[in-house]
Amino acid sequence: MLAPTQADEDAFDYVKYRDNPKPNGVIGSIAHMVKGALGGGILGGHVAYMKAGIWIALPFNILFGLYMGYCLYILVISAQKLYKRTRVPSMSYPDVGEAAMACFPNPKVARFSKYFRYSIDGIICLDLFGACATYQLIIAKSIKQLVENVQETSIEGLYGYPNLRVYLAAMIIPIILICLITHLKWLAPFSIGANIVVLLCIFTAIYYAMTLNPTLAGMVAYTDLYSYFEFVGMSVFSMSCAGVVIPIENNMASPNKYPFVLVVGMSMIVVCTCAVSTFGYAAFLDKCESPITMNFSMTLLPKILKCLIAVMIYVTHALNFWVPFNLCFYYIKLKIKPENHMKWELIFRAIFVAAIGVIAITFPNINALMGFLGTFCLSNMAFIWPNCIYLMTVWARPGLGKYKWRLWKSLTLIIIGLFLLICGSVVNTNELLSMFS
Repeated sequence: MLAPTQADEDAFDYVKYRDNPKPNGVIGSIAHMVKGALGGGILGGHVAYMKAGIWIALPFNILFGLYMGYCLYILVISAQKLYKRTRVPSMSYPDVGEAAMACFPNPKVARFSKYFRYSIDGIICLDLFGACATYQLIIAKSIKQLVENVQETSIEGLYGYPNLRVYLAAMIIPIILICLITHLKWLAPFSIGANIVVLLCIFTAIYYAMTLNPTLAGMVAYTDLYSYFEFVGMSVFSMSCAGVVIPIENNMASPNKYPFVLVVGMSMIVVCTCAVSTFGYAAFLDKCESPITMNFSMTLLPKILKCLIAVMIYVTHALNFWVPFNLCFYYIKLKIKPENHMKWELIFRAIFVAAIGVIAITFPNINALMGFLGTFCLSNMAFIWPNCIYLMTVWARPGLGKYKWRLWKSLTLIIIGLFLLICGSVVNTNELLSMFS
């Protein structure tokens, strides 16, 4: 039942109706946000800076952080308005999108609410399955470098050693095995270890910069427009937490404090990405390679860190796979008898992992894959859709404001997102297809 007036909306306390036995406080929510953003993407940040040039990359990294932070803020504000309007105390990102369009006063728009939901579901799955493909590439490249025991590697193997694609194919079975784990609680503790290893990589990058290039000299100031759009995708991919902001808000003891969580969380994410990217680029200059551990020396301690990254990304792959697979299987199991759900879930888990492996084998270009996911998927999730949802939510109540300022503000942000989406997707798709030329 929809709240008919603003007073009815304001009277509904959605926090009171939430069933959260162990809600998160402010500190825990910030930690979850940072953990949700700082995955494998941050390990390619120094390559993104190399592509754009330091004078372009650093300020735009900060600007994208502000842009993303604001868009995610209005996404959560819209969600909280919709909880009150629909009398539903918590929702997922697709739920919020569907509710916003379903509540829109124009029925010609509202009737497409289910399709809007499906598009959000689809992009979330594409983003997270694509991230799994980048994780497979990180693992395979790390193993290949350790096996060959050389500093610089390529897709082709050294004399007597196999091609990178062979490592990717060999990994499919081990990754299927860990992805057959159906209970997230068995894997969740490892995510803390993965974030600790990522932090170690950040500090190691700073150490190498201070050792190899203490004056931070030699970094290119700027490059060209084509390389800039490669940077955009990798930069957005490295710090996006669009998929976790609403679940975190749903599990907060005091959701009204979410703006503070978002400001602190996004600030920490931007600082971490700027640090590893700037110092990583300063340390390795035109030799930058993804993941950043590939640039670390082949001595004992860096080798241990390379091994830890491979192991932790292996576990993180299973965690990352869990969300989009469950989203897909929700629709698949509607066609399956309930008594056969478990059997077919395991079969489809294996099929999906194998399909992701085939994508990684086909496009073993980690930078272009990150760039495509950042510009195509995350431009929608983090920039365009939050503003569309916000407009549909405030259209009737409280309205567009004097001179329709809410409309013009959101349209401006949507146009910027569309520009990044179109130009960045074309550039990064071209880079992916260049693997065949």
